[in-house]
Amino acid sequence: MKNPEPHFETACVHAGREPDPVSGGVNPPIQLSTTFTRAADGSYPSGYTYSRGGNPNRSQLETCLAALEGGATAMAFASGMAAVGAVLQALKPDDHVVCTQDAYHGTLRILREVMTPWRLKVTYADASDNDALKRAVTPGTRLVWVETPSNPLLRITDLSAAAEIAHKAGAVAVCDNTFATPMLQRPLEHGMDLVMHSTTKYLGGHSDVLGGAIVCREAGALAERIRFLQSTTGAVPSPFDCWLLLRGASTMHLRVRAQCENAMALARHLEKHPGVESVFYPGLASHPGHALAARQMRAFGAVLSFTLRGGEAAAMKTAANVKLFTRATSLGGVESLIEHRASVEGPESKTPRSLLRISAGVEHAADLTHDLDQALGLT
Repeated sequence: MKNPEPHFETACVHAGREPDPVSGGVNPPIQLSTTFTRAADGSYPSGYTYSRGGNPNRSQLETCLAALEGGATAMAFASGMAAVGAVLQALKPDDHVVCTQDAYHGTLRILREVMTPWRLKVTYADASDNDALKRAVTPGTRLVWVETPSNPLLRITDLSAAAEIAHKAGAVAVCDNTFATPMLQRPLEHGMDLVMHSTTKYLGGHSDVLGGAIVCREAGALAERIRFLQSTTGAVPSPFDCWLLLRGASTMHLRVRAQCENAMALARHLEKHPGVESVFYPGLASHPGHALAARQMRAFGAVLSFTLRGGEAAAMKTAANVKLFTRATSLGGVESLIEHRASVEGPESKTPRSLLRISAGVEHAADLTHDLDQALGLT
């Protein structure tokens, strides 16, 4: 009888992790060597030649990432932006990209300021609207980039529909799955060709390691091109960073579950607050993407945002008044973060000036809601 596929929680703990065959250590050692010995015949019996091209710790992490997303292969990068850059560099000048309008500002920035001068053609569309996505696609489209839930407005894209639209045009479909994590959503199962992660966030989980990843549904020419760019441009994580990320992945399912519960509690609480204008969280029945998110996600994520009736002044005052939340940019760590998103994104930001974004941590929900109440002037 064939062994069943391990559950996701089991894969978090065991995928890519083997006891050290030399010492018997339960945790894999950190291999810091930058170069590896050749045999007398000139071969490399270990399979490794130089750490930029491959390293045991990176191999372990990539094996884990591929298993968690259900992909054929994965590439780990020094940052999420390095991963984004490798995918875009795999295209050719004059190729056309369709990118979701509501996306991480770093992705939008690299498209505007790096790839457009490089003659990449880009159209921005509301990826949560299938018709808008179809209209944006042209015969020259080679890549469709979506992000769901999106950053920072938490819009939901129909992954199956987006993949179908891309494939009909002969384009590659990519999903930034950072917010959802592979625990909540597996885009490759919905037809996406590539999944991107800022592994800095939930995979690392402790705000102490920078990283990115691309997971490919199939091994083939595109995967090999991205792997070539990973090595050739040197956009690789250090062995210690890979070790930290593999360690973080082992507890991701526990952290994300608690963070999702806290995000839901905060969203419901804020939805009732008289000073709050709108709450953006797909777990709320009032969210326009709620039904779709319920179909393609296991839970609704740990990031939410909200706008205040008092505008930017009220948003800045609320962020200034928190005591338990940390005012910082990022997400996915065990600590709850709050930030005024528009001022982080800079003058080109289209994010409402009255919006605050929250990354829910693993603290007690009652303590978090109390802190927001006092910051909003209720206590």
